[in-house]
Amino acid sequence: MNHDDTQFEPELDGEEIEIEAIGIEVSSHPIELYKVFKIANLVGGGGEAKYLISEGYVAVNGELETRKRRKMYDGDFFEFNQEYYVVVCDQPVTEPEERKPDSLSSRSAKAEKKNASKDKSKSKQSKAANKSNTPTKKAKGESKPAPQRDKNSGRNSIDFF
Repeated sequence: MNHDDTQFEPELDGEEIEIEAIGIEVSSHPIELYKVFKIANLVGGGGEAKYLISEGYVAVNGELETRKRRKMYDGDFFEFNQEYYVVVCDQPVTEPEERKPDSLSSRSAKAEKKNASKDKSKSKQSKAANKSNTPTKKAKGESKPAPQRDKNSGRNSIDFF
């Protein structure tokens, strides 16, 4: 992160003006506006940044901005707390890949995988139930019978007398 003062000349309505802006170096772009606030240490956390942006305390490229996730690119500037900041990035733009809609075949594959995991959990449960129905081996000298699972309630029953 670089906080050097940078001479910056934005064009507003065909007019060029010169302002001094603090450069905020980012490793990739686009980057969301609230993240730039965090990188520049202008706020204590992301929630604070989102609040300040949504409440109208920020102008981006000369216009009021209330979108917290507004994409910022190299050269975009913003004003906050009577200071100007400019995003600086020497990397090429990296747009995230668009998510392809699920095709029918991938949906059915996902459903099969989900059903297979359900079947596995059911078999584990039935194995556990079978284990609880079988009497456990007793150590020598023990006279109490092992608890048996009641078929109606599913609870273990113990003979006390």
